[in-house]
Amino acid sequence: MDSLSNEIAHEFRFFRVYKDGRIQKFESTHKIPPYDDQITGVRSKDVVVSSEPAISARIFLPKIQDPTRKLPVLFYVHGGGFCFESAFSPRLHNYVSTLAAEADVIAVSVEYRLAPEHPIPACYDDSWAALQWVASHAKGNGPEAWLNHHADLDRVFIAGDSAGGNFSHYLAARVGSNGLPGVKLIGAVLVHPYFGGTDDDKMWLYMCPENGGLEDPRLKPAVEDLARLGCERVLVFVAEKDHLREVGWRYYEELKKSGWGGNVEIVENEGEDHCFHLEDLSYVKAQALIKQFASFINQE
Repeated sequence: MDSLSNEIAHEFRFFRVYKDGRIQKFESTHKIPPYDDQITGVRSKDVVVSSEPAISARIFLPKIQDPTRKLPVLFYVHGGGFCFESAFSPRLHNYVSTLAAEADVIAVSVEYRLAPEHPIPACYDDSWAALQWVASHAKGNGPEAWLNHHADLDRVFIAGDSAGGNFSHYLAARVGSNGLPGVKLIGAVLVHPYFGGTDDDKMWLYMCPENGGLEDPRLKPAVEDLARLGCERVLVFVAEKDHLREVGWRYYEELKKSGWGGNVEIVENEGEDHCFHLEDLSYVKAQALIKQFASFINQE
């Protein structure tokens, strides 16, 4: 029994699986409670989106200058290789809170179930369920008062980093295909997105037992999904030293020639690596990224 428990069946970049079914993750995630930021005035709280399956979110409300003015909504999906990180980690909390303050938006950061304990498509389904939950506030009588009172659901943006960029494309394509009553999706921001074509593809395929191979449209966006993105604008960030740089550029080029009628732009951060902006929000290039992000949301 002991020898079986120590025998490795699969090993990937972020976790290994033993033959007895035990999973060992190489990244641990510390979580912090919501709090009110005395410097920026951003308040935050946690909400339950669904008890079964367990989906929650952290909402960030910027300082309200005019109670009668509705604010755009930023729906944020964190990265972490589909298998680690959290909307409640210090770096994600601080980053999304900073975005809320800089862009003057209500931000909803979703806490989805992680693979491989919850195989893909759980994380995709959870993100869609959370976006539908946001849409349930369209008439001002949803379960969350902050959204009822302050959210302008005619100005919704979806965004995410790394795996979260993958989710952002998936959600925008699903809105384009299925619609989302009560919501007008204006734009999507994909920061250093993952769309296959790397050594991590085997890990993704393992986490998604019912996959369609390397051509699975969740892994490699299908032309028809690109063509029907349900938003008007897309902003893609890539980093020069990131192993996903070419992936981001390929997405940008494929979207441009897909027949989609919206506007796509790309920004490359020279000399930077994957998700550098999450490590130190005081770093001048991280601040520049945040300002470009906010400018994209607030452009007319």
